[in-house]
Amino acid sequence: MKQLILGGARSGKSRLAQERASGCGAEVIYIATATAGEDSSMAQRIERHRQNRPQVWQVIEEPLYLADQLREQASEGRVILVDCLTLWLTNLLLKDRQLMAEQVDKLQRQLPELPGQIILVSNEVGLGIVPMGELSRTFQDETGLLHQRLAELCDKVTLTVAGLPLELKGADL
Repeated sequence: MKQLILGGARSGKSRLAQERASGCGAEVIYIATATAGEDSSMAQRIERHRQNRPQVWQVIEEPLYLADQLREQASEGRVILVDCLTLWLTNLLLKDRQLMAEQVDKLQRQLPELPGQIILVSNEVGLGIVPMGELSRTFQDETGLLHQRLAELCDKVTLTVAGLPLELKGADL
């Protein structure tokens, strides 16, 4: 099963994803896409996420080549939790737009073929105003397009608001 969990900042999406991954009773591989660099607030967020996830989970840090890592790690009887796609997209956008297009396309082509369970977490950034700057608008546009395509490919899609999951697609409806 492939799941997409969307929500705003501090909406509870990561907590929900971790609960779902833990509830599967399978080995969990956590793929973290964030990089802190010299940003102390991002370093604090990363540390908070480290403290909140079970110690037995294998953690892989992959800021750019997510599709390759998914292909390598996916297997029956295993859950892969990716947190989060918007940070991954940011890393790619800031590095090289051609690389971003290639990696997004690769993820979209590969996802339906991957074995096991995959839970993708991402920030919903399209509910507010259109940003003024070109880079911010490009990010918002690319994120919205990615979410649309992944929502089509995933078996279950959940929007998390105020810690509450709103099922948009899936068997629980």
